[in-house]
Amino acid sequence: MKKYDVTGHVASKQASASDKDASLLELGSVCLMGTNVSSGSAKAVVVATGGETYFGSLAKSIVGNRTQTAFDRGVNSVSWLLIRFMLVMVPAVLLINGLTKGDWLDAALFALAVAVGLTPEMLPMIVSSNLAKGAIAMSRRKVIVKRLNAIHNLGAMDILCTDKTGTLTQDNIILEHHLDCAGVENSRVLMLSWLNSHYQSGTPNLMDRAILRYGKGCISADMSDYYSKVDELPFDFVRRRVSVVVRDRRLNQQMLICKGAVKEMLSIASAEREGKLIQPLNETRRAELLALAHQYNQQGFRVLLVASRALAEPGLQQALSVADEQGLTIEGLLTFPDPPKESAAKAITALNENGVTVKVLTGDNPVVTARICQQVDIDCGEILTGEAIAAMSDEQLPQVAARSSVFVPN
Repeated sequence: MKKYDVTGHVASKQASASDKDASLLELGSVCLMGTNVSSGSAKAVVVATGGETYFGSLAKSIVGNRTQTAFDRGVNSVSWLLIRFMLVMVPAVLLINGLTKGDWLDAALFALAVAVGLTPEMLPMIVSSNLAKGAIAMSRRKVIVKRLNAIHNLGAMDILCTDKTGTLTQDNIILEHHLDCAGVENSRVLMLSWLNSHYQSGTPNLMDRAILRYGKGCISADMSDYYSKVDELPFDFVRRRVSVVVRDRRLNQQMLICKGAVKEMLSIASAEREGKLIQPLNETRRAELLALAHQYNQQGFRVLLVASRALAEPGLQQALSVADEQGLTIEGLLTFPDPPKESAAKAITALNENGVTVKVLTGDNPVVTARICQQVDIDCGEILTGEAIAAMSDEQLPQVAARSSVFVPN
């Protein structure tokens, strides 16, 4: 499922029958209105429509009455102070003038003049003029102001809550490493992953796009002429991998190339490539490859494994199936960071110098988020998860939230 309209994240997430106790946005068995199916199929029961859905409740909260800003409350406070002062002064002026001069008509007219003078009828115009001037000044600094009274809130801000993806980062996954099983840069791993991404016909994900972009500068333009596609087994959220079979026209030989999640790839592999040699994949090496992938995960990288298997002549004789994804040779791994924006660190520093604390609210992995925060000079402190928040009392939450700078779902 793609939940961009609800969560703001472009990556697909698996939806399946589940009894997992989780928040609504993380619950795997719920398909929310406003999301769409990117692959697969399922039968579902409709439990809410229209305004009763989560999407409908979001729409209601957006179009409903806005809460008053601190500036609105301040203007209202001044207005009511003047009105109360007027209500006190008018009777006092009327009585004093009437009793001392004896002309009650003249005293009433004077009291009325005092009331008019104290009425803040020019306050809205003065306030709007000053805010409009501020909006013009902001526009010169490339800031679009849609609501004038928001300018005061911006200036009075002491905590800024921001998303990570697309705000602190470029929201542009890139391929950073293509390594063999020993952790050394390897061009064969890049070539195989490029062929896999190039010939798979499903919806390209962010990592496929990153591989294809990277390959433009490294892969020969004639590579697609050397190979032709025979068949493919698309990605699904159960296998968590995608396989293609290609024919090398130069050698007239078919090869299965598979790319996917680390654990799932190791489960179908029986060997690994060490240089030009293929060695059996024992339990010790499986654990070492897992540790290598975990090491990159801890640094905030997404990791994929690439594997292959040469198909003996006459090659694939029937449609590619899951049964063919066995006995593969692990070629190496790919790592993908989501790099921070160049301007992010400077912006965070400027905010800190002006007394503004930055807190990150994201739906991404805590390890990835911590790495990005370190790169843009945000002190992560205690990372607070949605599960931890749900377990806290109303008294505990403000204290812990004040100490935390990063908030993630789990």
